[in-house]
Amino acid sequence: MDDAPSPSESQAEVRIVAATPEAARRVAEVLRHCFASTEQRSYPAGEGGGTRLHLTLDTAHTAEPARSWLTASESTGQASAHADEV
Repeated sequence: MDDAPSPSESQAEVRIVAATPEAARRVAEVLRHCFASTEQRSYPAGEGGGTRLHLTLDTAHTAEPARSWLTASESTGQASAHADEV
């Protein structure tokens, strides 16, 4: 279980799981073009290989295209986890 503090209202914790570190870094780079972010942290994804990359995004400081997407989207108020998430 992760004992990290909950993100503030304007932050989003992102975890990327990819087969290779390079693939995870490419996804993180795209997110950084849209949102201000913290330094990424990477970890092994498990016995099967792969990489987990964690970063915190600041959703209050967005750039295009995130700004237009966030403005147009509406929250449903329903959050659900995938079967492998806690």
